[in-house]
Amino acid sequence: MSRLIDQTTDLQGSGRSIESMKGTKGARMVAMTPSARTNATARARPDIHVPTPGWLRSYGRVLRGTDLLAVVAALLLATRLRFGDSPGRLLGLSYYEVGAVLAGVWLFVLAASRAYESRFLGTGSEEFRRVFHASLYLVAVVAFASYALKLEVARGYIAIALPAGTVFLLVGRYTARKALHRRRRDGRWSHRVLVIGGGRDIAEFTALVRRDSFAGFHVAGSCRSDAAGDGVFDPLVVLLAADALAADTIAVAGSTDRDALRRLAWSLEGTGISLVVAPGLTDVAGPRLSIRPVAGLPLLHVEEPELSGGRQVLKDCVERSLALGALVMLLPLLVIFAVAISLGSRGPALFSQRRVGRYGREFTVYKFRTMYADAEALLTSLLAHNECDGPLFKMRRDPRITALGRLLRRFSLDELPQLWNVVRGDMALVGPRPPLPTEVGHYEHDVRRRLLVKPGLTGLWQVSGRSDLSWEESVRLDLYYVENWSLALDAMVIWKTLFAVAKGRGAY
Repeated sequence: MSRLIDQTTDLQGSGRSIESMKGTKGARMVAMTPSARTNATARARPDIHVPTPGWLRSYGRVLRGTDLLAVVAALLLATRLRFGDSPGRLLGLSYYEVGAVLAGVWLFVLAASRAYESRFLGTGSEEFRRVFHASLYLVAVVAFASYALKLEVARGYIAIALPAGTVFLLVGRYTARKALHRRRRDGRWSHRVLVIGGGRDIAEFTALVRRDSFAGFHVAGSCRSDAAGDGVFDPLVVLLAADALAADTIAVAGSTDRDALRRLAWSLEGTGISLVVAPGLTDVAGPRLSIRPVAGLPLLHVEEPELSGGRQVLKDCVERSLALGALVMLLPLLVIFAVAISLGSRGPALFSQRRVGRYGREFTVYKFRTMYADAEALLTSLLAHNECDGPLFKMRRDPRITALGRLLRRFSLDELPQLWNVVRGDMALVGPRPPLPTEVGHYEHDVRRRLLVKPGLTGLWQVSGRSDLSWEESVRLDLYYVENWSLALDAMVIWKTLFAVAKGRGAY
């Protein structure tokens, strides 16, 4: 028997109590045979239809508006740069009119590429990938039309319009996503979710969703499968619970009975309620996961993490080159910081410390000194004020930090000498946080996976809260990076680092 758990006040405030749902015909279907239960559920299913959330419709209109502006701006820019004040003509049409036709085709290709589907919006890289691919498809369409119709399209016009439009589209999507994230951070513009599964699966799913508010899932309630733990639940009871909670999404967490899941999918047809299934494997995402149908079963195939190979070599070469270039350009600034630190307090400008790198090899990391010379001697007296729940010592108002050091730490300028560590190959630009030897001594077996890659000058921990993160959260982010590393993830982290450093939050 399915058992409903009210995690919020929404269920009881909806006009339907838990007990009234248990007494329905659907709740008694658990004792039927599978075929009889399927037929009964089909006949007894109430007429439920959940409309598309208003915020999702509004966000869709925003995206279509920003895409239109991006395309029009790119086409006008191309016309102006290629033809100046006197636009050329094609088949008797001015290039302003040609641009209007091309804009309509561009938007149609975006829609055909499913760049407006709700499941791709708001999180992940799939939305940007589809926008980029739509522009590539448009290039193919223009090339084919030019060849088939023997059109003398101005090459300079196309060479400007298509790249510029692609950039404008991506920037517009990114800007819209940031606005969406601000609303979700305030508790708005999210999907209302009913979670199905065992008690532990529900708790873990809820914790993960609440940890990442940008995902746009608000857990409105849950439906726990029966006490036998075999993942069996009654689809009709779940459907009634979703209707009572006004949930537009049902999430199945953990292991689930195959027949029950299939019947639930059938029950949701035409209701407007989305169904998502969370696999038991967590913190593995991106290119490592793929669905492979085998004997009619959709199998989730998990690739090994890419810890070596050609792309790792490419990452190493690119990062070393970027670090060397940054060192050369920033050398005057580094000299100014070194002089200011030496004049501000007694001691050397640079602080060196042993850290643990890839495969447990120790190396010397370099930073600008941000504390007074006797900082290590004062540490024992401050241990009682430690604000970190792990083996590290963190204190927001650490009296050992100098005034200049506090400024350097706020904007992570004290870590600029670590660019030399990147050039030497001890560190990477992006990777897990470089741990202390004493910290590694407390690692459990799973945590030691952080040492499979080079530590980074920045990483997911840097863009997700810095020192405000708990020890457990910091470890989780580092392990996520190790499991799901990709060049695209590195680029995303570097991009977000610029904003995290500029805000100066969580650095002390």
